[in-house]
Amino acid sequence: MAKSAKPSTSTWHRLAQPSGRLRAQWVRGDGRTRWVACGRTWDAVAVSPISRGLDALVAMRVGPRHGYPVLADHLRDQLYVLVPPGTGQAAAGLPGVRVLSDGFQLLMPAGQHGSPVAHWVSPPRENTPPLIHPDRLTHHLRALARDHQEAATS
Repeated sequence: MAKSAKPSTSTWHRLAQPSGRLRAQWVRGDGRTRWVACGRTWDAVAVSPISRGLDALVAMRVGPRHGYPVLADHLRDQLYVLVPPGTGQAAAGLPGVRVLSDGFQLLMPAGQHGSPVAHWVSPPRENTPPLIHPDRLTHHLRALARDHQEAATS
């Protein structure tokens, strides 16, 4: 697995950590969420823990600046990476990964702030945002799982 540039690493991980101001908005109930059907305009690849999903994005060398939609559920410690519809199954069966496609719904922020269970790590910046390539995501998640398993057995 290729090493990534340090600024990219800190960017994804920094964005995933809610600020004190954002947490205060959540406590006040300022955030709004809504259920959105999966499988129509995108599938969601849920990765647990959040840090593993962030590490995969860093290894892919995709930056949040490009508007790839990525969500965090801080209560369940899951990262949701949106991929083109019908392609999420590429990641099915990997440790800590769940695929949400046709028949599933995902809780998403209805505005900028969301909630602790639906927080934009990287909000979409266009009506039709770029989506993460599922084969690349799967490749890096598989490599991270292998590295984790090797570390656990050594």
